[in-house]
Amino acid sequence: MSKKRLLIIEDDADLAELLVTFFNSQGYEVLQADTGLEGIALARSKFPNLILLDVMLPDMQGFDVCQELRMATLTKYIPITFLTQRDARADKVAALELGADDYVTKPFDIEELRLRVQGSIRRATRDHLHEPRTGLPTGRLIQDEYERLRDREGWHYLSLKIAHFDAFRDLYGFIAADQALALASKVLTETIAAFGTQDDFIGSSGENTFAVFTHTHDIEGFRTSLIQNFKSRIESVYNFSDLEQGYIVVGKDTLQEERIPLMSIELTTHVATEDLDLVV
Repeated sequence: MSKKRLLIIEDDADLAELLVTFFNSQGYEVLQADTGLEGIALARSKFPNLILLDVMLPDMQGFDVCQELRMATLTKYIPITFLTQRDARADKVAALELGADDYVTKPFDIEELRLRVQGSIRRATRDHLHEPRTGLPTGRLIQDEYERLRDREGWHYLSLKIAHFDAFRDLYGFIAADQALALASKVLTETIAAFGTQDDFIGSSGENTFAVFTHTHDIEGFRTSLIQNFKSRIESVYNFSDLEQGYIVVGKDTLQEERIPLMSIELTTHVATEDLDLVV
């Protein structure tokens, strides 16, 4: 199973180190930022499954960070849990009104925090809001975003498919397949960070398919970078012999033996003016 990605926005060095060490030991991939601006940039480029956010930061209040994340299309669906010493009811209400999913006061029990993080991620996937392996929005959220954009101009819809994914999953197993999906998600978010805008959106529309709504002014650069980056990085999920020969063999030593190419991105681009039959 691919690791869940956790972003900790906390400027207290000792507490940040404690949280990073603890959640690393629990099997999370942990990112950490000391300032609000750094945290916003990491959320946009790395797309964590959940954000732990301090209220008091050196450059801006956590409430403002939360508002920025909720206003940007790419990050507005990421679960956010506040960590703060401010235990006034008004502060908690303000955080929840901004779209936070949970509010934990310091000092806190680390095991209780672990369960709260686990619960928030589980709720997001249980309610079919996020795809469990990639953490990306799915189903209704993709449709909602399309409905919001459909009468506007200046954006593109990209439908993506990981070609030869099924054969890879059948040969390598589900754990390796989950790693391939997580890698695809990373390549997508990094490409949007490089070429797109804060109003761009990525969704998981099927097991190995994705939907992207982008306002980039360089759609060809976006496409080229996405395809090339995936091609170079997907090599890491194959063993040396398959990588060297450039294909995998399914049904080996049988009449159905077949050579299947390595996984790649199949990409179709639609312009905003098209009447799309969006399937999610």
